Amino acid sequence: MQNDSDRFFVLTGGPGSGKTTLIEALKAKGFATAPEAGRGIIRDQTAIGGSALPWQDRALFAELMLSWELRSWHAAQAEPGPVFFDRGVADTIGYLRLCGLPVPDHIKSAEKFRYARRVFVAPPWPEIFTQDEERKQTLDEAERTFLSVTGVYTELGYELVPLPLAPFEERVGFVLDRAGLQQT
Repeated sequence: MQNDSDRFFVLTGGPGSGKTTLIEALKAKGFATAPEAGRGIIRDQTAIGGSALPWQDRALFAELMLSWELRSWHAAQAEPGPVFFDRGVADTIGYLRLCGLPVPDHIKSAEKFRYARRVFVAPPWPEIFTQDEERKQTLDEAERTFLSVTGVYTELGYELVPLPLAPFEERVGFVLDRAGLQQT
């Protein structure tokens, strides 16, 4: 692998499509991972009574998502091997577009924080989609999120690799194969 971006693999898609389960399975196999910003921010903001929540202040929530993703990207540089990200910087742009909010120039400039050319995309999967205290989106909003974030990654020149609608063990093998990595 030539540089950091070649070993930084993004998993993206709409909420409730199995991304986090896949990331956890990759972590259990010994791969370095970066957790999703959204859930972490929601937990932290709820714990401190903050307003940077998608149902209170979407623009501020997006700023914190960007900060989280940039921190994850920089932290991953210290890892010696491949790193799997539960979403990436471009997801912030997709989120703002989904919300009908302007994308500030400083967020657009975050495009320079690159990942591997192949981005793994979890398509909507109604059979496993659920809502909870942190995931309040409807299935319709999850599908629109999928379209928004995949549109951004396509615009940025990434190759989208759709994940199969299959058990996570099969998805792990699929990702490792398409990333050119051996299973541990």
